[in-house]
Amino acid sequence: MITYVSAGLLALLALSIPVGIVLFLLGFGVDQFFSTFPLTRGLGNMVWSSSNSATLIAIPFFVLLGEVLVRSGVATRTYAALDRWVSWLPGGLVHANVATATMFSATSGSSVATAATVATVAMPQAEKLGYDPKLFSGAIAAGGTLGIMIPPSINLIVFGFLTQSSIPQLFLAGLIPGLILALTFMAVAAIICVIRPDLGGQRRLFPFPQMMRALLDLIPILILFGLIVGSIYRGWATPTEAAAVGVLGAFAIAGAFGGINWIMLRDSLLGTVKITAMIMLIIIGASFLNFTMSSAGLGRELTDFMEGLGLGPTGFILAVVVLYIVLGFFIETLSLMVVTIPIIVPMVLAQGYDAIWFGILMIVLIEMALITPPVGLNLYVVQGARRSGSINEVMLGAAPFALVMLAMAFALIAFPQLALWLPNALQ
Repeated sequence: MITYVSAGLLALLALSIPVGIVLFLLGFGVDQFFSTFPLTRGLGNMVWSSSNSATLIAIPFFVLLGEVLVRSGVATRTYAALDRWVSWLPGGLVHANVATATMFSATSGSSVATAATVATVAMPQAEKLGYDPKLFSGAIAAGGTLGIMIPPSINLIVFGFLTQSSIPQLFLAGLIPGLILALTFMAVAAIICVIRPDLGGQRRLFPFPQMMRALLDLIPILILFGLIVGSIYRGWATPTEAAAVGVLGAFAIAGAFGGINWIMLRDSLLGTVKITAMIMLIIIGASFLNFTMSSAGLGRELTDFMEGLGLGPTGFILAVVVLYIVLGFFIETLSLMVVTIPIIVPMVLAQGYDAIWFGILMIVLIEMALITPPVGLNLYVVQGARRSGSINEVMLGAAPFALVMLAMAFALIAFPQLALWLPNALQ
């Protein structure tokens, strides 16, 4: 069954059918060809139960938060401020791309939104200052992936919802790996530009008073991050409540910078509705597909297959890594999560692994999928902002950063405390 479902998934995606619709079609197909029971009679209950959760309310709030910050001009101010602090490094503005993506990851919760934000602001600078388009755009695509690792993360909320894991614990677990990835991205960019100075563009050093004044534009974002994450960890608010508080904070920041107007409000709300509708359609469709596959015996079939390989815990988790890398080439990231979690996570837990740790490992692998062709969404987002050149340039520029993510996945397997130390220390 798994072979037919996988082939059907790839074929339907190749026809450019929306992912949520594809998942429903596959669910109907499994019901018709692999089940002796009329599973579609449970569709109404599945649609209601998979969407009737207070946890999921956090998703539109975090999306709206990011939309407000982007459309009010806060992103431009943040990028300009970080430009003054990191452009003296080998690579210049490449580091500002990663640093800005890191800061917005701490508020937006979405990789695609983060990549789109930084690309819109940064791309005009690349052409003006003569940066290599491959490295510059690749750094933006890679930096954008941090949006699903550094809290608050929409994908971590979805993982916690599907596995009944603690979302605050997941947020804590993603913080250190996310910051390590950001610093490693910058280190790799610096090394590349030391070897090939012509790729890094112009290095600029700003007067120290100007650098200090630029910090004023970073303070609101840091306060907003502290407000959201701090309220969760102090026990003052649930993730959903903290997201609502974050939206109020984003409006306050936008108002302070004079960025609130009717056009901004309209575009922010429309963007939120579109993104939230897309996410919920995928979650509901994947829930129905998982229900039909489980009822038809796919979980048992896959479990027997994995057990038949005779792998120990380490061999098993390495096989899971390979599985996600391969699937990430072809399946959109959120869909990949919600389709595989109900099947893979129980087997991972049966091997003795921690659910919080595996959530972070999965997010790293999902991040790789965002910048690997042919379905890597961040590649297309950045290329759309460029409006010139070939997407192959973005793919080549992102390749070194994909290798960094692969190294992080192996580091998490070798040293689980990279993800678990902070949640255990603050529990």
